[in-house]
Amino acid sequence: MRRTKAEAAETRAAILESAERMFFEKGVGSTTLDEIAAAAGVTRGAVYWHFHSKTDIFLELYNTFRLPLLNMLELRDPACCGMDALTMIEDSACEWMQVMATDQQRQRMLTILLRTNFTEEFAPVQQAMKELEELHNSQLEQILRRAEANGKLATGWTPASACHAVKWMIKGICWDWLLGGRNFDLDKEGCGCVRRLFASFRNSGANCNQATI
Repeated sequence: MRRTKAEAAETRAAILESAERMFFEKGVGSTTLDEIAAAAGVTRGAVYWHFHSKTDIFLELYNTFRLPLLNMLELRDPACCGMDALTMIEDSACEWMQVMATDQQRQRMLTILLRTNFTEEFAPVQQAMKELEELHNSQLEQILRRAEANGKLATGWTPASACHAVKWMIKGICWDWLLGGRNFDLDKEGCGCVRRLFASFRNSGANCNQATI
């Protein structure tokens, strides 16, 4: 009997859900397609119907969830938000960590990525991660250039160095939290560190009457 689109979508979702769980428990490299199929309650053939390989499953998981660290900031145009560029980035970073602190699926996926040895087999996933990170770095640096042009960025910082500092701090905080057993309050302590970093970005002598974007 021919499967309906809804049934096919359910099977695909079950495979992805099982793969995520197996990747988290065993690691991507140690998980087999047979194990994913068994955990999903489907045949190996059903897995191959939806995905060509384990790498395809891994890439689909990554593309579906667009995880933290990889798309660290869901950047918005500060001109549309009614706030200055630095405040917009700062708030976005803290909002992201607040979500990470409670979203177990994001926590699992980031942990999977942190633990994965990106051998040649998983090069497509690594390339997708690299491309997305480069895109977000470019967006972030562009917004920081606005802050610099409007005299908001402290002279000790450049848009490039501030961009790197934001990225490295958030990565470091989240890696330490996840791999260290979640032994501190990510929302409170993580956001506190971010806000202190952004305090160092701000030009205290900037004219308050300047345009905010």
